Amino acid sequence: MEFGKLPDISQVDFRLPPDPPGNAIILTNYAAPNPQSVIRNPQSLFIGATGWSVKEWVGKIYPKGTKTPDYLRHYARQFNTIELNTTHYRIPDLFTVQHWHDEAASDFRFCPKLLQTISHAGDLGTGGELIQRFCEAMSGLGSKLGPCFIQLPPYFSVEKIAVLEAFLQQFSLPLAVEVRHESWFATPANFKRLTDLLEKYGASTVITDVAGRRDVAHMALTSDTVLVRFVGNDLHPTDFSRLDDWAQRLTDWFSKGLRECYFFTHEPDNLLAPDLAAAFYEKTKGIAGMTTRGPKLGGEEQPQQMSLF
Repeated sequence: MEFGKLPDISQVDFRLPPDPPGNAIILTNYAAPNPQSVIRNPQSLFIGATGWSVKEWVGKIYPKGTKTPDYLRHYARQFNTIELNTTHYRIPDLFTVQHWHDEAASDFRFCPKLLQTISHAGDLGTGGELIQRFCEAMSGLGSKLGPCFIQLPPYFSVEKIAVLEAFLQQFSLPLAVEVRHESWFATPANFKRLTDLLEKYGASTVITDVAGRRDVAHMALTSDTVLVRFVGNDLHPTDFSRLDDWAQRLTDWFSKGLRECYFFTHEPDNLLAPDLAAAFYEKTKGIAGMTTRGPKLGGEEQPQQMSLF
C-alpha cells in the first residue's frame, strides 16, 4: 500500500490519539440490551491480510508443497478474514463467490472492497445498477460475509458529503467507510459531519495506521464494528510497539461494548504481513470475552474454531 508511505520514519510520532468523545456514547448505546433485537454476535477479533496468492507463503504459513488452487483454503485456516481486493476491479460471478464460500473455514469473514467503478465515480454509482449488482454478488458469501468497505479516492472531499449519503441510502450490506481527503480532518466540525452520517446509516469507520498520514488514524467509532488497516514498515521495531498500543486500545473497546474488529496487516509486497498478523494474534488472544485466531508461522495451521455466528 503506497498511501502514506515514507522513506524515513525516524521522526514519526506513532502514538495513537485518544478516543474522540463520541466513542463512549457509541459503545454504551450498542452495549445496552435491546429487547427487540435478535441475539447479538459474540465479541470477535478478525485478523487478516490483503490477498492469498503469495507463493512465498508456501512453507511459511501454507504447508510445503501447497499448489496455487489450494491457497485460499489454507489461507482461511490460518487467518479468519481477508481484505478482498479482487472485488475492487470486477464483480465476481456466482460460481466464483460460491467457491470462495466453500473454501473458507466456518468462522472466516470476507471483507470485499467496493468496485472501483463505484468508489471512484462522481456519483458513487448511485445513478446506475452497479451498487445493486455488487450487493447481490457479495450476498452469495452468506454467513461468511463481513463488512464491505469503500475506499473513497483522495479527491473525494467533505463538500461531496451529500453524494456519500445518497450512496449509503442505496447500499444494502454491512459497510465500512474510509476517507482520505484532508478536508474531512481539517476541522472537528467536518469530521463530525462524517461520523454523524455513518452513525445514522449504521456504517462503520475504517481507521488506517500509516506513517505518512497520522490524521487517518482518527480512532473514531460509529458502530460496534471497526475495520483497521495497519501499515507496517518491514518489521521495524516500531511496528511491534504500535501493535502493543492497538492491543491495549482494543482491550478497552471490547470491554466497553465493541463487538467486532477487522484488523488487516499490510507490508511491502505483502510478504511480511503474516509476521505482523502472527505477532498481533499473540498480543490479543488473551482479551477477556473475545474470540480470535491468527496465523502460525512455519506452515502449521490453526485448528478451526466452531462458529457461533
